[in-house]
Amino acid sequence: MHLVITGSASFIGSEIRRQCVENGISVTGIDAVDSGGATCHVADIRDPAISNLIPEGADAIIHLAALSRDPDCRDKGYECFDANVMGTLNMMNAAQARGVKQFIFASTEWVYTGFEDGLEKTENSAIDVQAITSEYALSKLVSEANLRQKFSHGFCPVTILRLGIIYGPRPNNWSAVEALLNATATKDEVEVGSLATSRRFIHITDVARAFRQSIGLDGCHIINIQGSQLNTLGDVIETSKRLLKRQTVVREKDPAHPNIRRVSAEKAKKTIDFTAKISLEQGLQDVIAFLGL
Repeated sequence: MHLVITGSASFIGSEIRRQCVENGISVTGIDAVDSGGATCHVADIRDPAISNLIPEGADAIIHLAALSRDPDCRDKGYECFDANVMGTLNMMNAAQARGVKQFIFASTEWVYTGFEDGLEKTENSAIDVQAITSEYALSKLVSEANLRQKFSHGFCPVTILRLGIIYGPRPNNWSAVEALLNATATKDEVEVGSLATSRRFIHITDVARAFRQSIGLDGCHIINIQGSQLNTLGDVIETSKRLLKRQTVVREKDPAHPNIRRVSAEKAKKTIDFTAKISLEQGLQDVIAFLGL
């Protein structure tokens, strides 16, 4: 089996490459920065010549490369769409030219709009485009539409993974999980909006495994990739305090207005036999060890 991974030096890309090595899967990496290794290339996903780096008949392209942080895209519509939309279109053309067997695209749960109390978003939930205020999320939704359209014209199988909030051992670009853990470890007082704010946080190891388990899926699918449980910010802080043996004081600025995003993970179970395995406690222990807290 041979995979092509764009964004191969990224947090997700590095973990997928590590798991591929463990499982005997060969990889061609592509990134704007050096990923390391003889089969990893420095290239721009918008370059029409990028097809020259893709082995003929590769089993899948895992397309991660993007401006992937909302702050990097905010009020930068041209730059965001140039990288995330035009770059994806170029990779689609390259995949078709090289006879790649599957295109796996990293999207995001941030495409969902209008969360209601107690209701989960599924892959079939209606999305109000006018309610999307993030250039990043909009660029991902547009690329999803382009991929579905391309598939309808005879493109290879397409798998779109809408990723939840990812955390794990990394030195920067933290999600709320790593940030709250670090604050618990280093501050006497932590301030949050509401302790009841909730997400199905998912560890990087599980995310990479979801990509691997998507390989070979036929047809065109959108699949949510989520953690196994809905955890609150309070859960993150209290588990961090217990693991770190800290008595950090917690202040809530707006306890009456939690932001709760419920996203269903049922389709992942049915289509790619994926369920997140790493609990919040296990994941936090992993981050603690990495950060030396």
